[in-house]
Amino acid sequence: MSQSSVFHSDPEILGGTVVFNGTRVPLQNLIDYLEGGYTLDEFVDDFPSVTKAQAIQGLEEARELLAQAAR
Repeated sequence: MSQSSVFHSDPEILGGTVVFNGTRVPLQNLIDYLEGGYTLDEFVDDFPSVTKAQAIQGLEEARELLAQAAR
């Protein structure tokens, strides 16, 4: 993850699970919400420590990583 990433991984936080910066909210929670048919607004309502802008940037970062992996 780059310095400008909205994600962070630290072995002291949830055993190194990738979380949104400044929170204990795992990226996987966002993915699970979207896979479950919930909206982005519902996610940020349920996890108020993550802003909508962070969630959108996180999805964009994930898309970029997937595109790079496919090359």
